[in-house]
Amino acid sequence: MPHNPMSALPVQARLDAVRPEICELSAGPLEYVDTGKGDAVLSLHGAMGGYDQALLLAMAGLPDWAGRRIVAPSRPGYLGTPLETAKTAEAQADLFAALLDRLGIAAADVIAVSGGGPSAIHFAARHPQKCRSLILVSACSGTLTIPPEYLDRFEGMVKMTRLAPVRWIMAVMGRFAPERAIRQSILDADMSRRTLADPEAGPLIRALQRSTMTRLNNRMPGLLNDTASCAAIDRLPIEAVKAPVLVIHGQADRVVPFAHAERVGRILPQAHLLAIPEGEHVALFTHLGDVRAATGELLVNRR
Repeated sequence: MPHNPMSALPVQARLDAVRPEICELSAGPLEYVDTGKGDAVLSLHGAMGGYDQALLLAMAGLPDWAGRRIVAPSRPGYLGTPLETAKTAEAQADLFAALLDRLGIAAADVIAVSGGGPSAIHFAARHPQKCRSLILVSACSGTLTIPPEYLDRFEGMVKMTRLAPVRWIMAVMGRFAPERAIRQSILDADMSRRTLADPEAGPLIRALQRSTMTRLNNRMPGLLNDTASCAAIDRLPIEAVKAPVLVIHGQADRVVPFAHAERVGRILPQAHLLAIPEGEHVALFTHLGDVRAATGELLVNRR
């Protein structure tokens, strides 16, 4: 029997069923979800995220997520966690370590996607005793120059989300018509159709898109902070990571170039790289089976 009661529910119902908590830490308040039993997983979402997308990351990326304890925080600037709690990736790493201490968790496997990469790398380097393994999915691992088309989109979203009617319309579109936005993230039409039709990947990526277009005004501070922080990265302490590492990255990623994955592989000889030839930034969903096979192997072998 699965340990996690959410596993019996459809994907969107799983997200709707969770209720986040607020942990008052010395750095400030941190919103998080703590669900399930078993080996702990710290799941760190990317830009435009929150605890909801952190949960989705764990459910998509880990084949045995239902038998694990998932700790899914909203990184600072997202949903219920104020940006002032921890603006830098280093401070966020220490914040997550403090959360694990408060929850009585000695160590966790860490999975991070996209803009969650820098804080995950700092966590593994600064708190090695707390990091059993590190999984980086389409993750930023160095200076990230945001493509102009995405910067334009971000600036437009910031302006639009100041208007309540616009936020309502976008939330409705995310709930009832997410496919159009999803197809913008998957340029290959056949791959887009296959992903949306897949009985597991389809509901997951629809739930991701729905969450992205909900409570947008509560995701903007984190998005702007991530964008500025990733552009200003000089270097990350990748060489200090001692845990087993799995890097999953699409070679056609237009948001975080594949060179970020190659950088980790060059610096860490123990890292395993799953390169997805046609994968874009949402390779987690378009190549769900390959991703789960790789994460499952890592988690079995690191024991």
